Amino acid sequence: MASQVLGLEEETGPNPGESELAVNPFDGLPFSSRYYELLEQRRSLPVWAARFIFLEQLESSPSGVVLVSGEPGSGKSTQIPQWCAEFVLARGFQKGRVTVTQPYPLAALSLALQVADEMDLTLGHEVGYSIPQEDCTGPDTLLRFCWDRLLLQEVASTRGTGAWGVLVLDEAQERSVASDLLQGLLRDARLGNLPGDPRVVVVTDPALEPKLQAFWGNPPIVHVLGETGRCPTPVYRDTVPTDRVEAACQAVLELCRKEAPGDVLVYLPSEEEISLCCESLSRDGGSLEDQGPPPRVLPLHPGCGQAVQAVYEDVESGARKVVVTHWLADFSFSLPSIRHVIDSGLELRSVYNPQIRAESQVLRPISKCQAEARRLRATGILPGSCLCLYPKSFLELEAPPLPKPRVCEENLSPLILLLKRRQIVEPGECHFLDRPAPEALMQALEDLDYLAALDDNGDLSDLGVILSEFPLAPDLAKALLASCEFDCVDEMLTLAAMLTAAPGFTRPPLCAEEAALRRALEHVDGDHSSLIQVYEAFIQSGADKAWCQARGLNWAALYQAHKLRGELLELMQRIELPLSQPAFGSEQNRRDLQKALVSGYFLKVARDTDGTGNYLLLTHKHVAQLSPYCCYRSRRAPARPPPWVLYHSFSISKDNCLSIVSEIQPQMLVELAPPYFLSNLPPSESRDFLNQLREEMADSSTGSESPSTQELGDACVLQ
Repeated sequence: MASQVLGLEEETGPNPGESELAVNPFDGLPFSSRYYELLEQRRSLPVWAARFIFLEQLESSPSGVVLVSGEPGSGKSTQIPQWCAEFVLARGFQKGRVTVTQPYPLAALSLALQVADEMDLTLGHEVGYSIPQEDCTGPDTLLRFCWDRLLLQEVASTRGTGAWGVLVLDEAQERSVASDLLQGLLRDARLGNLPGDPRVVVVTDPALEPKLQAFWGNPPIVHVLGETGRCPTPVYRDTVPTDRVEAACQAVLELCRKEAPGDVLVYLPSEEEISLCCESLSRDGGSLEDQGPPPRVLPLHPGCGQAVQAVYEDVESGARKVVVTHWLADFSFSLPSIRHVIDSGLELRSVYNPQIRAESQVLRPISKCQAEARRLRATGILPGSCLCLYPKSFLELEAPPLPKPRVCEENLSPLILLLKRRQIVEPGECHFLDRPAPEALMQALEDLDYLAALDDNGDLSDLGVILSEFPLAPDLAKALLASCEFDCVDEMLTLAAMLTAAPGFTRPPLCAEEAALRRALEHVDGDHSSLIQVYEAFIQSGADKAWCQARGLNWAALYQAHKLRGELLELMQRIELPLSQPAFGSEQNRRDLQKALVSGYFLKVARDTDGTGNYLLLTHKHVAQLSPYCCYRSRRAPARPPPWVLYHSFSISKDNCLSIVSEIQPQMLVELAPPYFLSNLPPSESRDFLNQLREEMADSSTGSESPSTQELGDACVLQ
């Protein structure tokens, strides 16, 4: 077969001394000497032994689906995409190209950089990547790494499969919402009935193999053997430490004092603990001068951006690398130099509760599958170690066998919007690897109905179609569309980008000077206007990193918000939505911005019923407080918190916080929220007050409408 011949030619290709005669078939240029160096490393990967059988199965699979099962670190994520590129090259690119999905944007970026290097090709030309606010592809791109949620958005907006001939769904065991739904849509579409003879490759950990095999109807399976080096036996602690960060740091320092060769990988539950651990190790590393150069401490989490590539770089001084991470590196980011693993056995995840429309930060045990993947990170020729900061019984009794499906833990409103876009009328008609709870689906449908995204038949309304075009949560997209009616698009574009990418301050100020600089950015109208003020000051500073550092702001997040704002503006221009001139700070703009926010966020309103800052949420009888970073809490006067507030998010944590809060007037809520929403609120004093207010406002407007009421009534076209 053509693909097999191509693969055979590469494996028995010319020697480095003949490189001037060998030409890269993807760009027509001679191979570099580095290509051959990397080719030798690729041939030593465990996955290489399965190369020919994989190409055979890809060519001959009756269903067009191939399942690849192998342990982390075997080379699947880098080699399978390259072999698929060979497959489509043998077809002459007549049937599409290769798209590879990853559950995390950072993993897609990192793999694109690595694979472009191995294939001796130019990133952004033959090999590219697509992640939020960054599309590094071109007309010549034949191999694209993509965040799975972006591909799901593309598939929902088109008929068929999209512009690919081979789709690789990598890291299926991560159970992301987009990966699970893509598999359901592709299974229902039946690849054999689609034009272009497409192929789907699902890459997974062996633990999920039986479930995927049954889901796809027993497709051919390619098994990849694990590494042949030594796999360390886990060493367990007798008890769980009270201070995980301190215990992890002490374990790293002890390894360094023992001069055990190899780099160290530390797993902690959260980004906050990762930062604390990195700071502590960087501070205490100087005490190890007798053992050689201090270790190079590197964080690895989604906020790292392109700086994540530092984990792959060699340290010139010969210093040891200590990489501190969390669940992001359970299956992604294989680092060959790792010989020691320190595992906390815990993860911090956001879990959505549809009954109270709230995110919960849940600290929980990792799965047995994740624990095994972490242990295997220390496999190698040299002896390694795996220290578990928990008793063996902790894992055996409390850890589930597999990671929990994210489709059972996330807000399903965006998912339902996409299903409706694909004209799947009932969400139950779509096949899921694990079906979401019926109450979660019903809550999502109810929320979309309140936002006027559905018509009387339960299909997408015209407004719902537009909402589905935006890479935003439905309530935020609705507020952005409402800004077209209220003539505050410029400000709402900024706010939408900030709420998505850079939601303000996330830690207390480090000193009085920083606190004073922060207060200068606060706006009298609340956190939403403060975010706009932060963004405008950031742009005026020239996107200066030192300016951000002095105020405790995340430069990378603000820069992402800047790029997202441009992307949203371009989208609004493409679908010909009206724009408006900047008017931030004027009294009229202040009211218009509040109206736009209430139009999208009327589901997220709370009332302080006793003047003490204990807010009762309207949609359920739950009490919450303002976030410590809320501008209302940092003010000396007035001491009394605002009686009615609109909030961006509610998180059930140790203090039940409302985040990103602004004061609103109840009259505005009555005029802009759908009447049946107010009627459906649970019984409370607040509901009675709003219904009474609605009756009074209806009586006062009988026979004649005031200009302000007429203005609001015209805007209700969006409702």
